[in-house]
Amino acid sequence: MTANSSPQHPSTDEHDHLQRSLSNRHIQLIAIGGAIGTGLFMGSGKTISLAGPSIIFVYMIIGFMLFFVMRAMGELLLSNLNYKSFIDFSADLLGPWAGYFTGWTYWFCWVVTGIADVVAIAAYTQFWFPDLPQWIPALTCVGVLLSLNLITVKMFGEVEFWFAMIKIVAILGLVVTGLYMVITGFQSPSGRTADLANLWNDGGMFPNGVLGFFAGFQIAVFAFVGIELVGTTAAEAKNPERTLPRAINSIPIRIIVFYVLALIAIMAVTPWRDVVPGKSPFVELFVLAGLPAAASIINFVVLTSAASSANSGVFSTSRMLFGLSQEGDAPKAFEKLSSRSVPANGLYFSCACLLLGAVLIYLIPDVVEAFTLVTTVSAVLFMFVWTLILLSYLSYRKQRAALHQASNYKMPGGRFMCYVCLVFFAGILVLLSLEDDTRAALLVTPIWFVLLAVTYQFVRSKRHPRNAINSTQND
Repeated sequence: MTANSSPQHPSTDEHDHLQRSLSNRHIQLIAIGGAIGTGLFMGSGKTISLAGPSIIFVYMIIGFMLFFVMRAMGELLLSNLNYKSFIDFSADLLGPWAGYFTGWTYWFCWVVTGIADVVAIAAYTQFWFPDLPQWIPALTCVGVLLSLNLITVKMFGEVEFWFAMIKIVAILGLVVTGLYMVITGFQSPSGRTADLANLWNDGGMFPNGVLGFFAGFQIAVFAFVGIELVGTTAAEAKNPERTLPRAINSIPIRIIVFYVLALIAIMAVTPWRDVVPGKSPFVELFVLAGLPAAASIINFVVLTSAASSANSGVFSTSRMLFGLSQEGDAPKAFEKLSSRSVPANGLYFSCACLLLGAVLIYLIPDVVEAFTLVTTVSAVLFMFVWTLILLSYLSYRKQRAALHQASNYKMPGGRFMCYVCLVFFAGILVLLSLEDDTRAALLVTPIWFVLLAVTYQFVRSKRHPRNAINSTQND
């Protein structure tokens, strides 16, 4: 994409390009929604049982590392506003292979995650409609999300805004309720008193030792997938120089409020040994507080959280296909935009893939086992994308030193923090190999990269790439 055809310099045909329709309000809530995964609502019970109170440090460490990944992504996107997403800068800085691997892997990440979300939505709907065939809510969900995303990109922003608001209200409600129960000295039916001392009175902050602490990383990392979603909105954000830094800089605050405070509230009211791994600790806390409708409320929150994730997947996969098509890495049909400047063909294709979630409901009887496998594969693939973002930054520092010096949004820690994050991701892969269920997913994942390597050779032989994403900014 040349400078003259960038989103800042549209051509005479406005339908040839993605439109900058996402306001600051949309970008901020999309970023928050991406940072709050369904895993926080449903997976935190299992992580608490594994790591005890030290799970607080697990979430803080993962969030700390991903903040630097997002800062690296932010500096790269703002160094050249012709970059529409991390596909563009990875292809430009690491080579065409990186754009191909990043784009298709990110597409597959969200398809896999979206399938898991569709399966989850079907399961959550059974709470209210136990006799309803599960394929009906799965099909309905995909149809609704497709319709909403076909209208305009602003509609995606609005839907994601309200989905994120529901998650925020639920978490803040939990934190306030937990704080009230601690202040009033609430006693549970078992005789336990709500107290902050519950965090360290039973075996200290690391009751299961170092191994228990490390075990928490295996599940917790999935709660953060989607945190990079703000990077796929770069081409459709109004005033990205202002909105992207604000969204990325607020990540530490979000981690503290939505993860750390929520977990402190849960374990202060319910000592960590009393947290049931298979249940949502959110539901349990509201039930203890005397809210009989807690199960229905949290079921609704988790359902909308899954729908939010699926909605993000539908949006981001269609944009990935659009970018890949522009570079000759995907069929040219995905490059065509509708009259509303939406990549409709990419939406159709991605939604068709999401319907595989309805098929999985019939093929795999143990949904929990399938969900663990799918989410682990997704987490590994997301870490691959995060790694390529960091490698792109290292290449940028070497190739575009002048651009880095001129940047108003430099990544803190620079190259050093890049290497720290890369070592951290390698450590997560080692931890994933220690458990049977996550090890199976780790062994399956390389098949995807072998498939990409084979297909890339075919694509490269037939490729007729468009103009490179270079502009006067690169000089």
